[in-house]
Amino acid sequence: MKVYQTNEIKNIAILGSSGSGKTTLAEAMLYEGGVIKRRGTVDGGNTVSDYFPVEKEYGYSVFSTVFSVEWQDKKLNFIDCPGSDDFIGGAVSALNVTDTALMVLNAQYGVEVGTINQFRYINQFKKPVIFIVNQLDNDKADFDGTITQLKERWGSKVVQIQYPISTGQGFNAVVDVLKMKMYKWKPEGGVPEVLDIPAEEQDKAMELHQALVEAAAEHDDALMEKFFEEGSLSEDDMRAGIRAGLISRGMFPVFCVCASRDMCVRRTMEFLGNVVPTPDKMPAIVTTSGAEVKPDPSGPTSVFFYKTTIEPHIGQVSYFKVISGKVKEGDDLLNTDRGSKERIAQLFVTAGQTRNQVTEMVAGDIGATVKLKDLRRGNTLNGKGADYKFDFIKYPDPKYRRAIKAANESDSEKMMEILMRMREEDPTWMIEQSKELKQTIVSGQGEFHLRTLKWRMENNDKIMIEYLEPKIPYRETITKASRADYRHKKQSGGAGQFGEVHMIVEPYHEGVPVPETYKFGGQEFKVSVRDTQTIDLDWGGKLIFINSIVGGSIDTRFLPAILKGVMARMEQGPLTGSYARDVRIIVYDGKMHPVDSNEISFMLAGRNAFSTAFKEAGPKILEPVYDVEVSVPAEYMGDVMSDLQGRRAIIMGMNSVDGFEKLSAKVPLKEMSNYSTSLSSITGGRASFTMKFASYELVPSDVQDKLLKEYEASQEED
Repeated sequence: MKVYQTNEIKNIAILGSSGSGKTTLAEAMLYEGGVIKRRGTVDGGNTVSDYFPVEKEYGYSVFSTVFSVEWQDKKLNFIDCPGSDDFIGGAVSALNVTDTALMVLNAQYGVEVGTINQFRYINQFKKPVIFIVNQLDNDKADFDGTITQLKERWGSKVVQIQYPISTGQGFNAVVDVLKMKMYKWKPEGGVPEVLDIPAEEQDKAMELHQALVEAAAEHDDALMEKFFEEGSLSEDDMRAGIRAGLISRGMFPVFCVCASRDMCVRRTMEFLGNVVPTPDKMPAIVTTSGAEVKPDPSGPTSVFFYKTTIEPHIGQVSYFKVISGKVKEGDDLLNTDRGSKERIAQLFVTAGQTRNQVTEMVAGDIGATVKLKDLRRGNTLNGKGADYKFDFIKYPDPKYRRAIKAANESDSEKMMEILMRMREEDPTWMIEQSKELKQTIVSGQGEFHLRTLKWRMENNDKIMIEYLEPKIPYRETITKASRADYRHKKQSGGAGQFGEVHMIVEPYHEGVPVPETYKFGGQEFKVSVRDTQTIDLDWGGKLIFINSIVGGSIDTRFLPAILKGVMARMEQGPLTGSYARDVRIIVYDGKMHPVDSNEISFMLAGRNAFSTAFKEAGPKILEPVYDVEVSVPAEYMGDVMSDLQGRRAIIMGMNSVDGFEKLSAKVPLKEMSNYSTSLSSITGGRASFTMKFASYELVPSDVQDKLLKEYEASQEED
């Protein structure tokens, strides 16, 4: 493959719902471009895109696949993305390094929930869009209905380039209103006949042609003026106008395709080669310091690595985009994220697992390399004169979590190594070894996402694993003031142990001053603040530790030991063993012994005094509450709201966004355990949601009683 220049490169993400035919379209493009000699099928498990064992097992894409096609002196770099929302990470990565999105639609179903979910990311990244209506040979194909749905959602931006003469098994021809020709295929597809438009189609074709001309003229002032003067535009003028409309996102062209029969694939690729913007026509990428970096081949070399995979017999394959300059085989580059040097021994253009070696790549191009020592996904490698660092890929928060453990405990360490490796391949997996919960928590985008992880570990790595219900990171606090004292005394020959601590505990609220007096059991206790320590707890909240000792009843050298004892109990709260937070402690009195008092004595006295006082201070359990946003079709709104209310949700608001109802709620994490599965079941997979930690809130009394009983039972078992 020759070295293509920046203005000869087109970077395109292929998106669409599961079952829309993206992988089949990719296969047809590879065949038409001469990259493969025979088209594979998803059912046959022999496609270029879905080449990992787990993809062959499930029958659809789990990873994004990069492939390149040389077409009419252009290099078309495609990234075929998974359709399932559970594997959205591949689409997010792809949209960050490509310049145009091909949104593939199944003509049977039109605009699906996957279409809408992925379009949200397209909007977020402000990418041009081309709609591809696929599977027009299906008996249930409804092209006109699909166009209606597109226009209902995206209005006049949706502009037809083509329409089918007929759909179903007889599909074999489309009218192209840019070329003003009819394309007709033999049953085997491939190269079409190019014919004049039949007389009975002339009126419809002319009407759509005129709409296309007007849409093209609208996005270029010079073309608009020419259109007003001449009443029409040449084909080249229209291409220029469409390109301007794509870049401004003011036009979403629509093409027809039957990928399984290789019909209209060549014409689509011709359009992509002619009209899709090149990297230098798109907004510059911005560094972490806010500097814009244009894809200039003569600039300093800078390469961003957006994806890694682990492949059999090869190891780590690292995929990159050349942001600036040129990268050549043998280049020594600096990893700006890790401070290490890397040598680019080989450069590849890929087609799935097939790699073709090249000697050089220029700004804007996408490629791969292997055997880098210290590189991670998201790293930037720079040559001389560049100190760029990029961090522009932001992945969605996880929605589904489970505790994970190796079935055989001896495999635990190996399991963790594999989990970290797999997270490098799919950054939407989150892995946490929780000291607090004493569990390894793995979080992902949905139940199927985690089921895929399990399949890969058990089938590829031969480690059997189990999923468990994750524990909830509760917190404990108090609701009123109380006091307690505790004497630790131990005598067993020689020096003994003695320490006595008197303390007051109360809830801590920001800005609330320490009272001068407290009253407990009819007795008044005066407080004189001598010293205050504010401790920001690692698990959230604060501990305020106040020294109010008068008259030297406890030497100040023992106060750190008292605090240490309190902290030990804060880390294992008296109610359920959860972390305690937001407590103010006042040590106001105590006793010590000139010989037997030592640090351990006061640490134990402090811990036990705190535990006693805490239990008498109206202790309450706090639970993590999340902000949840659900996007749902209006007809399912009632069912979704009822389900949320059954999960102890507080509904915060509702509004309509992009034709969907958006419902905002605060929901306890405990109730979100299986929400992704339930929501999919309620709405037939047509809804989506996001969740983000909001705060800790008091649990209802009935829930607290249940948690206390469960904890007591677990302690008895232990």
